[in-house]
Amino acid sequence: MAEIRPFAGWRYHQKHTQNIDRLTSPLFDVVSNKQREVLYQTEYNSIHLSVPQGEHPAELAKKKLSKWKQDGVIVQDQLPGIYVYFQHFSLAGRDQTYIRKGFICNIRIYEWGEKEILRHESTMPFSVDDRMQLLHETQLNVSPTHGLYTDPNAEIEKYLDESMLAPIYESEDYQGVRDVLSVIHDAKIIGRIQEIIREKKIILADGHHRYEGSLNYMQQRRKENPKHTGQEGYNYHMMMLTNTEADDLRILPTHRVVRDLDNFSEEWLLNQLEEDFTIKTVENAPDVNEIILGKQWAFGLLIGDNAYKIRLKPEKINEIKWNFPDEVKALDLTVMHYFIFEKILEIPGQKQVNARNITFQRNFTECLREVLKGEAQFALITKDISIETVKQVCYSGFTMPQKSTYFYPKVISGFVFSSIDDHEFQTPFDSCFQ
Repeated sequence: MAEIRPFAGWRYHQKHTQNIDRLTSPLFDVVSNKQREVLYQTEYNSIHLSVPQGEHPAELAKKKLSKWKQDGVIVQDQLPGIYVYFQHFSLAGRDQTYIRKGFICNIRIYEWGEKEILRHESTMPFSVDDRMQLLHETQLNVSPTHGLYTDPNAEIEKYLDESMLAPIYESEDYQGVRDVLSVIHDAKIIGRIQEIIREKKIILADGHHRYEGSLNYMQQRRKENPKHTGQEGYNYHMMMLTNTEADDLRILPTHRVVRDLDNFSEEWLLNQLEEDFTIKTVENAPDVNEIILGKQWAFGLLIGDNAYKIRLKPEKINEIKWNFPDEVKALDLTVMHYFIFEKILEIPGQKQVNARNITFQRNFTECLREVLKGEAQFALITKDISIETVKQVCYSGFTMPQKSTYFYPKVISGFVFSSIDDHEFQTPFDSCFQ
């Protein structure tokens, strides 16, 4: 059972929210350096808390947060609530407008072995440590992670739609997405939402590093606290939850870009690939997106001025030596990471998570630009993944390679913050939501 609870969020004082767009920011792992530099110029932008600057960034964020509270830049809501969050968006090449409907709450932190919150991706330890340090210093969840529950009856959406009749904020973010926030204070409705979620397993869609940072921090605090009760703020994590059965859940591909390999050449790579893959030249590089679509174990390869479609020879799939169940071995990204990164580039699977040669890029045009300009040696173009595949991996107990999914649109930071400081976490109204 997954336990959720409302919280009294910290939000920007209304004197600052006429231009809420100037206060919100992308998540720490998707914000570009160029975006950061622009956002840092706005004194109260949330990026100062989510991706702080300086030699000791977490300590700087702590000082800034304390001053913002003292000066009334952000203030805490008087009543705990569940924050309703809708994202209106469209996709390139499509006329349809989508609305991803979710709500932000605190969720109890569970150990992976408890299988209440299920992960589908590996994490990078240095990013987990970074998030844990920031949480330790600020005692604040700055941006919600994204979790998924499954409810074919879609009962919760009815309450969310009613709440959206009275929105708090409405903004257009860096993705061109219209983000809208409202809040539910009604104890009866919140109780019903808690009751529905209590019967669900939660799939962690986005924010594996932030959640694992919270998990590691909870484990640390639990060891240090001889009076640990399980009700302290550090036992909870801020998460947005959406329904897997909604029609507006979109997962986009994340491509791999490789650089700084020693003694590398296009001829060498193609020769290495020939043993396990069929290789076909693609005359027009952007066409690889469509050419690989719907084809199992097929990838686009951008290298130098050339583009190729590469596809694993079917008889080779049984050669994967990783200790995965068959459904995980059959994933495109497992094939890529085994046959290309481990077998050809000789980066063992357990070390790929920290491999600085491999970076992740959602934008195909940026992949092409980096390769053509010689900033990268080659790029591997992937396909999107279905929610059913994500479920399958989660329920298997195994994980995909890091950055396997890109749930779109990304949640933004800055609408609401959740404190785990017990003086701010506990409210006189908590007994209404037990």
